[in-house]
Amino acid sequence: MSAGNPPVGPGAATGTDRRTMRAITQDRYGHAEVLRLAQVPRPTVGDDQILIRVHAAGLDRGTEHLMTGKPYAARLGFGVRRPRNPVPGRDVAGTVVDVGAGVPRFSPGDEVYGVAPGAFAEYAVTTPDKLAPKPANVSFAEAAVVPISAGTAHQALTRAKVQPGQSVLVTGASGGVGSYAVQLARTSGAEVTGVCSSAKLAYVTGLGAHHVLDYTTRDWADGTRRYDVILDIAGNPPIRRLRRALTPKGTVVFVGGERAGNVTGMSRQLRGALLSPFLGQRLVLFLALERGADYEHLTRLIETGQLTPTLDRTYPLDQARDAMRLLEEGEIRGKVAIRV
Repeated sequence: MSAGNPPVGPGAATGTDRRTMRAITQDRYGHAEVLRLAQVPRPTVGDDQILIRVHAAGLDRGTEHLMTGKPYAARLGFGVRRPRNPVPGRDVAGTVVDVGAGVPRFSPGDEVYGVAPGAFAEYAVTTPDKLAPKPANVSFAEAAVVPISAGTAHQALTRAKVQPGQSVLVTGASGGVGSYAVQLARTSGAEVTGVCSSAKLAYVTGLGAHHVLDYTTRDWADGTRRYDVILDIAGNPPIRRLRRALTPKGTVVFVGGERAGNVTGMSRQLRGALLSPFLGQRLVLFLALERGADYEHLTRLIETGQLTPTLDRTYPLDQARDAMRLLEEGEIRGKVAIRV
């Protein structure tokens, strides 16, 4: 939806009816071409909900999976033939507009960030347990790229029980989750090694990694170095390869991974979890939760300078399709935000 892809279709122009709003929508599963700008009904709040005026929305791999409908198992929860919620986006930063009668913690005018389904729109509705006050020292765009990715990294390191002085390997260190995992692991006192492509070595070094490996020229699992903790974020390495890079009592936390299959996307993780009780090493199946309490913790780290939002660039709402293409092509360092 850049100059080469102008918005098309009914409702593409901005309207003034307060009952409607601009939003990115999709009426089928697919790649970035399924996204379009449209005029849709503005959401309203229930008793336990909050209406947010969206200023920025983060773009993450989870949003891409919901757009494509892969792995297919996800469609059982989000729509079998087409997305149940036609407006994509989850990471959000904005201002509270309205609150339900049962919401005591937030008030209109509060600046917040967190998770709201349908964040690629002028307004989005969520629940208070998925929100936290926005860090005061960052912009809305910077705040919007924090919740899901940094929250996932924080929970993964907690599950790994990382201790000061331990060695931590982060695969996919230049991506959304990886860029926060490097920072948070270092903040925990660990010795951090990041794995990324040659074009992103300087970026990962700048995040605070003590060591950086170019996966195109170095094999992090060649047995020359073993790690106490591996955050398995990118690619789809076999379990035996992960174990070869672990210390005898080390821990792998399965965080993500591309090319992991179109059905469940978790067959390798499930095998690891079943195998783990019979090993000295821990192979941890991990599913991140969307928790406002974690975002409050991240706010404190950001405001004290211990964590920096990894914002690569921003796009206006009508260019969300271009931003998604960039994510699909693997060209992003950290994360991208959609300005609304």
